[in-house]
Amino acid sequence: MATSTKGAYVNRRGYSPNTVSEISSKTKIYAKDADLEGLVQVGVIASFDPNESRNIEPIRGIGFGDQVAELIPGVTEPMTISVVRTAQYLSSIYQVFGYKGGVSGLVRSLKHHRWPFDVKKETVFSEIVNSDAAQLSTVGDETTPIDSGDGYKALVTYYEGCWFSSWSTSYSSDTALVQENCEMMVSDVWDGTNQVAISGIQDTGNKFTSQRFDGK
Repeated sequence: MATSTKGAYVNRRGYSPNTVSEISSKTKIYAKDADLEGLVQVGVIASFDPNESRNIEPIRGIGFGDQVAELIPGVTEPMTISVVRTAQYLSSIYQVFGYKGGVSGLVRSLKHHRWPFDVKKETVFSEIVNSDAAQLSTVGDETTPIDSGDGYKALVTYYEGCWFSSWSTSYSSDTALVQENCEMMVSDVWDGTNQVAISGIQDTGNKFTSQRFDGK
């Protein structure tokens, strides 16, 4: 895959401010390179927007007036991720997510890709909160050191079994910059550390905190 941009100015890595609030410049997105081993950081992403939803059905009873007895959560719809990325001559959006497209192969359309892919997101902690995060007992299994070996922690999320559901780009005489837009659907999401699937026996927090059920 001809995506190497070593030494290119647009892909130089600079410094990010150290703040308590989360900032986008400390978020790293990785995907599998078709020609290289392991995950490779995806560059020049303008926006990365995960989104998921589920319907909540209200249950009411006859003779109890206009009152909701209970809310029943429906099945969760597959998560979608919208990505906007600056188009590059030697690096298309298909290429950076593992397909041999652009200058590397024939992939030009959604109908050309036949296999799902994985995406990894790292939210790297700033120097201000890195030492504090190491002292939190709840952080232990939920954070992993980033690959740079500089000792910083990162909140890791894996998006597994992704499929492109839409792709678009626009060429305009009014704007010189060309961007590629895609939306992908995600089969599963996990933190990369827990090997057991989430079930009723795992503590996910917020247990019996609603006084509506009297702590039962």
